[in-house]
Amino acid sequence: MYLVFAWRYFKGKKSANAINIISWVTTGVIAFATCCQILVLSVFNGFEDLVKSLYSSFYPDLKIVPAKGKTFVLTAEQLSQIKQQPGILNASLIAEEKAMLKNEDAQAVVSIKGVDDNFPKVSGVPYKLTDGKFITGTTNNPQVIVGMGIQNATGITFNDAFAPTELTVILPKKNVTSNDPLQSISEGNVTASGVFAIQQEFDNKYAITNIGFIKQQMGLADDEFTSAEIKLKYGSSIKESQDLLQKMLGKNYVVQTKYQQNSNLYSTMQLEKWAFYAVLTLILIIAAFNMVSALTMLVMEKKQDIAILQSMGSTGLQIRKIFLSEGFLLAGIGAAIGILMAVIICLLQLKFKWIKLQGGSFLIDYFPVKLIATDFLLVAGTSMAIALFASWFPAYKAAKQPLELR
Repeated sequence: MYLVFAWRYFKGKKSANAINIISWVTTGVIAFATCCQILVLSVFNGFEDLVKSLYSSFYPDLKIVPAKGKTFVLTAEQLSQIKQQPGILNASLIAEEKAMLKNEDAQAVVSIKGVDDNFPKVSGVPYKLTDGKFITGTTNNPQVIVGMGIQNATGITFNDAFAPTELTVILPKKNVTSNDPLQSISEGNVTASGVFAIQQEFDNKYAITNIGFIKQQMGLADDEFTSAEIKLKYGSSIKESQDLLQKMLGKNYVVQTKYQQNSNLYSTMQLEKWAFYAVLTLILIIAAFNMVSALTMLVMEKKQDIAILQSMGSTGLQIRKIFLSEGFLLAGIGAAIGILMAVIICLLQLKFKWIKLQGGSFLIDYFPVKLIATDFLLVAGTSMAIALFASWFPAYKAAKQPLELR
């Protein structure tokens, strides 16, 4: 019943055209704001999915790192227990350290990862090669796969007409007590076997080689490693697997999910997403002032109607609900139009990719979008909440209107 009154007041002719104009302006501003909110949230969802897909190629589902220091001891028995845990598909042992990679006069500072034979089973890096093959060699004859940025910095070439590029790796040794700086570093040779390209952050930083070679150069024990990377079975719960491993290994180890391994990035993306949402919510709040004006003028316009309803026995609560419904109607129509516009724009973007990214340094040349149902509920709920606050005062004044029949 209340919506029937609200709808008649909305579409009915008023004595002052300003009421109609302000009402439609309010509806238009709400439509614009909700459309922008859905678009912004959808674009951030699209970029978040893109970043996650890129980073999942490099970061494993779970990673075991030492609670203190750079290395930890992981025995064969512990590794066997890890692999027997439900949800664990495979595990790879890692020895990682900062190093200098030299090709004659060209050189680059890299994070070099020594990996075992299980690494291709837990990581997506072997599937991101742009040249060569993913071969890490042996302890005595190591080979290295580098990121594309490192390839450019060190001048590595791949040509069947020439011998593979020989590189020098300079690494710090562990537990060296000598005062001679030369005794605290090791130097070894590796052969370039491949190049990967994932994302600039990885391509400019990482090189991958044989774990035996790295442990030999650093002076690590047989069961000493810097981390262990784990691949989960499809459909397994990351949180449950993390908790099981953490309980099994104890406090000297830390088990990280792929999101915890790069928490700064994901936190920043979420912060930016909700910051934009908050700014656009301010537009809805501005629209609320228009709504207050429109409803206040409507209350003045309908004084006689209010008096008639009071004389027929309507309570103050019932009259208040009529004008609250009017506010909800304005917000509802605006939100529905805005959401519909946003959905159409997103679907067109998904199909035709009309809106392009500026610059040519991106993996894609268009804005990615992803529609999520919870975003629609959030935006609609925000519009309704603001409408409630904006229409409360005019509705309250209408309910307190004295009975005057003339």
